[in-house]
Amino acid sequence: MTTLTSAGIEDRFNSDSKHLIALDVDGTLVDHDGHMSPNVRSAAKDAIGAGHHLVISTGRSFGAALPVLENIGLTEGFTVCSNGGVTLHVDTSLPDGYEIVDRVVFDPRPALDALRVELPTAKFALEDHEGRFLSTERFQDASFGAEAKAVDFEFLRECRAVRVVVFSTDSTAEEFGQAVESIGLHGVTYSVGWTAWLDIAAAGVTKASALEQVRRRLDIDPMHTVAVGDGRNDIEMLSWAARGVAMGQSPSEVVAAASEVTGSVYEDGAAAVLRSLIAAR
Repeated sequence: MTTLTSAGIEDRFNSDSKHLIALDVDGTLVDHDGHMSPNVRSAAKDAIGAGHHLVISTGRSFGAALPVLENIGLTEGFTVCSNGGVTLHVDTSLPDGYEIVDRVVFDPRPALDALRVELPTAKFALEDHEGRFLSTERFQDASFGAEAKAVDFEFLRECRAVRVVVFSTDSTAEEFGQAVESIGLHGVTYSVGWTAWLDIAAAGVTKASALEQVRRRLDIDPMHTVAVGDGRNDIEMLSWAARGVAMGQSPSEVVAAASEVTGSVYEDGAAAVLRSLIAAR
């Protein structure tokens, strides 16, 4: 494990090649109040200006990811949303400024039914195949990027889902994680958040699976891939990248998946990584 400092980076990353730089949003580009520091913003813009391919890679749905692109001045390229469930091609010449190039759906019924038995008081939300958010019990969150429409549980079961979110106000994060683990969810990919929060996607769908498709579209050498993140939903992405960087506040299992650790989100750790790549050019 390497701790990133301004003194330098391993020689194998010091090339003039363009890199694919996958950046998580919450806890990486923005703090837990949703604030992006001027230093991080300017570093991201400078990396774009240097010719690198910045790919926002987030658990947020695309409606909540788009303002981040605007904030860093990203006007063309790709963005991975919904933990790999949706990939956008960003191009300001398009009518909406973007188009969806991949959307992976799954049948949520087995997971929903199992979770409801184990977590009867939990709240459920679902991003469907049309990009709408549906939820039980007035469940809203900024990561949805849209106001969720209230529906009953049976309606949710019949949907084709891109992303399912489960939240419990009656469990600690540890209790919630243990409950989810005991269920033994099959046929889906899932990650437990910082709180009693669960994100579910189709089997095999992660930020890493979507990023690999983006890498192939851009024809980037696998050795020129970089990923920065802080959450459990970033583990596959950090392992996928040639240079996986965990934020300083990351839990131990995220750090274990990375090849480096940078400063925390409050220390502008992402900016240090971006500037190391700009300096290498």
